[in-house]
Amino acid sequence: MSDPALVSPLRATLSMYDMEGPVRRANDLFWTALSQNLRERGFPVSDQLDRQSHYHAVWSEPDLIFSQTCGYPYVMELRGKVRLVATPIYEFSGGQGVERASFVIAHETHPGRTLEDFRGRRAAINDWMSNSGMNLFRASIAPLAEGRPFFGSITVSGGHVGSIDAVRDGLADIASVDTVTWGLLEKHAPERLSGVRIVAETPRGPGLPFITRGTTRDAELAAIRSALADVVADPANAEILATLGLKGVAILSDGDYQRLDDLRHQAEELGYPALA
Repeated sequence: MSDPALVSPLRATLSMYDMEGPVRRANDLFWTALSQNLRERGFPVSDQLDRQSHYHAVWSEPDLIFSQTCGYPYVMELRGKVRLVATPIYEFSGGQGVERASFVIAHETHPGRTLEDFRGRRAAINDWMSNSGMNLFRASIAPLAEGRPFFGSITVSGGHVGSIDAVRDGLADIASVDTVTWGLLEKHAPERLSGVRIVAETPRGPGLPFITRGTTRDAELAAIRSALADVVADPANAEILATLGLKGVAILSDGDYQRLDDLRHQAEELGYPALA
C-alpha cells in the first residue's frame, strides 16, 4: 500500500470521545493497535494521536488517515472532502446499532416533565454544527415551536460535558447531549451526571462516522476498513473496546447520512430553520 503520494507520517485523531482518564488511555491503546495494523498494510502512520490540532481543522487535512467526525458537519461541510470508513456501534442506551439519539436533559429538581414544559426556558448546546446537540434537538422542538422562537435563550457550552455541567450548575434549564458521551460518563465518571436527569429522547440518526481524507483511493479505503475490522475483532483488544463501549462497526454510505440533512429540511418546513 506504500505510495509516494502518501504524506508521511499520516496522522489520526479521536477527539469526539477523548475525555481524560480511562477513555483517553483506551483511545491511545486503540490507536496503537490500529496503527500497527495499518503499518503492516504499508501505511506510514504516526505513532501517537494528534491532540494538538483543532478537530474541525484536521478533518479536511491532506495527511489525515483516521478520525471521527459528527454526522451533521459531514453532511453540511465534509462531503467530497473526506471518505467514510465505518460507523461505530456502541453498547450504550439511546441507540440501536449505528442509530443514535440524543438525551434531552434537565436538572433533577426542575418541574418540567415534557419538552413543552421548557418553552421560554434557557437551553444549552455544545455547538451550532452538532448533530446530537443541535440538529436532533431542533428536530424535537420544531413540531412544538409553531414557527416561533421556543427558548428564552441559548448558550453554547463548547462540549457535551459542558452542557451537562451548565444544566447541573443552573446556567441552563435544558440541553441536548450525545448519548455516547452520556454512556461513557455513566460508566467511568457517574458523579458528572449527578443532579441531572433525562427528560426526552430525540429522533435517531446514523452515529458519528470514522473518516479518512478525501483523496484516499478505493484500494486504500478497503485496507483501512480491513485494518479497523481486525482491531475490533481481535480478542486482545476486548478490554480496550469495553472501555470505549465499542462493540462493532458497520459500513454506511453517504446516502445513509442524508437523513440528518432531511431533519434540517423538515424543521425548515415547519418554520423553525434555527434552534431558537
